[in-house]
Amino acid sequence: MLVFPGGGFSKLAIDLEGSEVRDWLTSRGTTCVLVKYHVPKSGHHYDEDCHCAVTPKHLLALQVAQRAIRLVRSRASELKINPRKIGVIGFSAGGYLVAQTSNIFEPAYEPVDEIDKVSSRPDFAIAMFPGHLCRSGGSLDPGIKVTKMTPPTFLLQAWDDPVDPICNSIVYARALDEAGVPAEVHLFAKGGHAFAMRPLRHPVERWPTLVEDWLKDTGIL
Repeated sequence: MLVFPGGGFSKLAIDLEGSEVRDWLTSRGTTCVLVKYHVPKSGHHYDEDCHCAVTPKHLLALQVAQRAIRLVRSRASELKINPRKIGVIGFSAGGYLVAQTSNIFEPAYEPVDEIDKVSSRPDFAIAMFPGHLCRSGGSLDPGIKVTKMTPPTFLLQAWDDPVDPICNSIVYARALDEAGVPAEVHLFAKGGHAFAMRPLRHPVERWPTLVEDWLKDTGIL
């Protein structure tokens, strides 16, 4: 599984939503790759100069994410993993990367070698408190075209998230449903944002168990 940390495409929460998640996954026997993608301004972000949301011309974070999936799949034999069971998990902005890689399969960059002929489509996807998906009027980001090719998806978010509104999970879940994509969605009353593996005094802290159960139910584990 590839891990995409969050940080609003301005920084990278490499420990909270990266190495700590990696350690949990590897403790469960899952081969894990922690992806350190470019920041800042490498994806849809809030620009402090114009005080507005901006989508950069070159989606550097998506480029890195796609390349990382291709690299892992191309080395499946070397890594002793199943090339048909390669998934992604992301948090906040990383959750947006999960949605992008789940729906954008054409290279976001000019191919450089044979590896770029390998599919970048994840076989399953986990988006934790995703951001950037819900746009004006409660519509889904027009750059995300959900189809039957979108992989089975797990979504989780807290209703009191002060950073990324619950609309992000709801609008994406609706699109998954309309496209007939299998999905599991958990919306908790409390939890805030960026809780990741840190302990909370709320039911949302059980999310790792929910993810593991979902992976078993879908036949991944």
